Amino acid sequence: MPTVSVKRELLFQALGRSYTDEEFNDLCFEFGLELDEVTSEKDIISKEKGEEKAKGASETVLYKIDVPANRYDLLCLEGLVRGLQVFKERINLPRYEKIILAQGKGQRLIITEQTVHIRPHAVAAVLRNIKFTKERYDSFIDLQEKLHQNICRKRALVAIGTHDLDTISGPFTFTAKAPSEIKFKPLNQSQEYTASQIMDLYRTDSHLRHYLHLIENKPLYPIIYDSNGVVLSMPPIINGDHTKISVNTRNVFIECTGTDLTKAKIVLDIIVTMFSEYCEKPFSVEAAEVVYPNGKTHIYPELAYRKEKVKPELINKKIGISETPPSLAKLLTRMCLKSHVTGNGNNLEVEIPPTRPDIIHACDIIEDAAIAYGYNNIQMTIPKTYTIANQLPVNKLTELLRLDLAAAGFTEALTFALCSQEDIADKLGMDISATKAVRIANPKTAEFQVARTTLLPGLLKTIAANRKMPLPLKLFEISDIVLKDPNTDVGARNYRHLCAVYYNKTPGFEIIHGLLDRVMQLLEVPPSKENGYSIKATEGSAFFPGRCAEIFAKGQSIGKLGVLHPDVITKFELTMPCSALEMNIEPFV
Repeated sequence: MPTVSVKRELLFQALGRSYTDEEFNDLCFEFGLELDEVTSEKDIISKEKGEEKAKGASETVLYKIDVPANRYDLLCLEGLVRGLQVFKERINLPRYEKIILAQGKGQRLIITEQTVHIRPHAVAAVLRNIKFTKERYDSFIDLQEKLHQNICRKRALVAIGTHDLDTISGPFTFTAKAPSEIKFKPLNQSQEYTASQIMDLYRTDSHLRHYLHLIENKPLYPIIYDSNGVVLSMPPIINGDHTKISVNTRNVFIECTGTDLTKAKIVLDIIVTMFSEYCEKPFSVEAAEVVYPNGKTHIYPELAYRKEKVKPELINKKIGISETPPSLAKLLTRMCLKSHVTGNGNNLEVEIPPTRPDIIHACDIIEDAAIAYGYNNIQMTIPKTYTIANQLPVNKLTELLRLDLAAAGFTEALTFALCSQEDIADKLGMDISATKAVRIANPKTAEFQVARTTLLPGLLKTIAANRKMPLPLKLFEISDIVLKDPNTDVGARNYRHLCAVYYNKTPGFEIIHGLLDRVMQLLEVPPSKENGYSIKATEGSAFFPGRCAEIFAKGQSIGKLGVLHPDVITKFELTMPCSALEMNIEPFV
């Protein structure tokens, strides 16, 4: 959950009254938030860097408030205060207005076709005659950063640029050029750099270096110019210094570029709705025209209001209350969802404002009604449908086998469900294409490339990490493996496997064979080809020739046991002989 830090004094001033820490904590809980910590800038620095570094830091009390990740409208002081004031019925929900100027009077942002393969989407708007103070300005910048880390996915989906409109002139052009052709003075720098030099400049920057990978390997870099060729920004990296805003800025041009148009529209709506209250005409936003490469135009921000209908009885049933339709409408209105009763009390018409993109389904509306009603006020009742919890049969069998395998002298291991391709293929003498392995699309490390298709590599790696322990090493694991299966809805299926390994100066095949017999005895499967289990000589790429057997039970092959091949042992950095057993236990459930 994102955490919003607000100064207590500013918060209480905006709310129009003071609270004790306990009272404010209760208010947050009522509204579905959590007061995570009461601290100060000095305390934060002292904890992170020590008391010496904290000397001279501000001792202003800060409230750290945990906000639901989908409530982008609560990520700043303005949205938080507005939401709480509407919730406490001290103010009415404001109506956001989009001002569309006459043809040729408003700002235009022209997108060229060069951006198609880099960042194809852009939206824009203007906050006209806005009045910043130091606190409002800091909140404005902080909201952009919060959105970048949250819905913008660290600028991968959307990058926000805010500019002093009085220093530039439209129409603006969003295009893409070769790095060598781009040259401008980046924000807070003293000289001009080419785009390539800018990338090198910020490679060691603690903040901006995390975004360089988004465009650095592209042949063209996205860039926004005004009509005089002044650079506004090179998204998603840095704005130009020429257009930087300050406390004295009166007109702000906001552009959001990205790879996801829906997210860009949401981000723009949130920024303008939060800070339009400081405009000369509160809650009004000047629209901008965006021209696409195909010649089509669109007016942004959308600031779209939409209406949903929900049945009062559905809300009551899902929450477990019995409120009247007018009462439910009042509860929803307190949550910034203006509602009224329609159709002889059979329906609630709920208006979704542009600040609430988290309302997608009727369930979201019901959740807000429950928050407004108060979870602590819902009467506890015995469910009308009785259901008895029970352990899954395969899990019950697993637990029973774990106890008895431990009693047989084996130590349980718990290894990662993900491993490298080398572990399940090359090291076991197999080709990766023959393993039916589920691959991870973007693995962070080489150690986690695929979902395991066998438990054996995990146990061998565990032995390799414990070679200094006294011999013999007897390990087992009962866990899931994953194999591709085109017949399932997700394209893969889990199988519960049992794997055991014996590592000593001698292979100990008789130990592993004896363990198999003990497992079958516990499962009440007799040694019989017809009605029980049997083993049959076979070959396996991971096993020594002539020292491998296939296990049959209930008319099917369920696994293998044998002495591991010396090449397999060597590839796992082991030096002693090793025998292993692996079988599927699901047929016995």
